[in-house]
Order: sequence, then structure tokens, then C-alpha cells
Amino acid sequence: MTPEDHAKAAADLLEAEKTGTQIGLLSGRHPDMGMDDAYQVQNAVYRAKLAEGRKVIGWKIGLTSKAMQYALNIDIPDSGILFDDMLFENGATVPAGRFIQPRIEAEIAFVIKAPLGGIDVTRDDVIAATDFVAPSIEILDTRITRTDLETGKTRTVYDTISDNAANAGIVLGKERHAIDTHDLRWVGALTFRNGEIEETGLGAGVLNDPVEGVVWLARRMAQYGQQIEAGQVILSGSFIRPVECPSGTEIHADFGPFGSVDINFA
Repeated sequence: MTPEDHAKAAADLLEAEKTGTQIGLLSGRHPDMGMDDAYQVQNAVYRAKLAEGRKVIGWKIGLTSKAMQYALNIDIPDSGILFDDMLFENGATVPAGRFIQPRIEAEIAFVIKAPLGGIDVTRDDVIAATDFVAPSIEILDTRITRTDLETGKTRTVYDTISDNAANAGIVLGKERHAIDTHDLRWVGALTFRNGEIEETGLGAGVLNDPVEGVVWLARRMAQYGQQIEAGQVILSGSFIRPVECPSGTEIHADFGPFGSVDINFA
């Protein structure tokens, strides 16, 4: 893809978000696109949002579980950017029409107290830089159609990365924990939709330990001259499959002693 192609794709994604109308697969439009192209599109969206006055509040890590990697035939995670207008209060109601096809995932969030970056970041570095961990819900949306109606082809990882790793929102539970008070591999969630359990999972589903997700993110960002800043929130990756959230959905994620998170969709 050319720089002009990256800019056009980003403009189309921004228009899709504003109008609530999905665009076709970028991987269909540009069959030779690669990982660098996808992140270039994401970065073009990022720059446009900053120009509109948005502020970065953190980052999300996706495709950390084997199940999702197998589904997309990849062997590495991806990442996206959290903006200030994506933050919802615990128990809030998402207004009707805010998203196109919202889904949610249960995750462990890291809130960082010191800058974290470099290609050689270690587990110990992540632990030292973490202010606290908390239960969270990520709201997903897709500005790109999930399946091309004419060809039957589904989104690739390049489509997902271009679309800010499908990120749309974040909800933090009220509980705050020092990182050394829980074995995060064994922190799990029972995720309910409208009172019925839909998904369960454990933190170990995220690269065997959610801390490793943050290690991966810091190292990936270093390749692009970026770092995680103090005060930012990191969604470390989902350990459940996405749960569809059509209008009228009420979500409750019960993390047991770790806490809980709620979000509703008008």
C-alpha cells in the first residue's frame, strides 16, 4: 500500500465510525497489504483523532488467546489505542446507535504509574511500573464488515489492526489491586448476558499470564519509537470469546474476589 492508500483507508474508517455504516474489507481492496500497512492505517486514524482533540488514555492488546489466533491463522497478538471518549463508567448505559455491532470481552486492566518502554522490557519491568490491576470490560466494534457478502471472505488480522484492533470502549471495575496480591493466571470471570452465563475463562488464556501481554505490547511499541506512559490503562487481552451485545443487552462480569464490572446497551 502507498501512503495515499493508508490515508484513504483511514478516512474511510473514520467516516464509517461517524455514520455507523461499515466499509468493505481492506484486505479485499488491497490483497497484498501486510502488517506494516495495517499499523500505518491505524496510525493515520490515530493522528486524525488527535487532530480532532482526542487524547490517548491507554492501549489494548488483542488476539492473545490461542483460540483467536487459530481462528485468524496468526501466531502473534495485535494492539490498538484507547482514546478518552471510549471510557465508560462501571454500570453505565451505552446510548443507542453509539456502536455498529458491539461485543464485549472480559479482561484484566493494568494502570501504569511510570513510563514503560524499550525492546528489552521484562516481566519485572512491567510489575515495577504497574500502579494497580483491575477487572475490566472491553467493548469491541467493527467499522469493517466481518464478512464480504459477495465473496464470503472474512476479515483478516490486517483488517482488524487497521480498524484499531476493533476497539471501541473500556469499562473499569471499581476494585483496585496491587499486582502482587493475585496470581493473575488464576483470575477469571463469569460473564453474564441478560442474567444468563455466556462465557468463562482464566487469565492464563492470555499468553499464559496477562503480564506477558504487557511485555509484548511494550516491545512492539518500541519498534515504532513509542512507549507506554504513566497514567495509561492497558487492556491486557481477553480470556473469553466475544459476547454479542445487541440493543437491550445487560452485561455483568463477575471476577469473584477480584471484583466485577457491568455495562448495559440501550
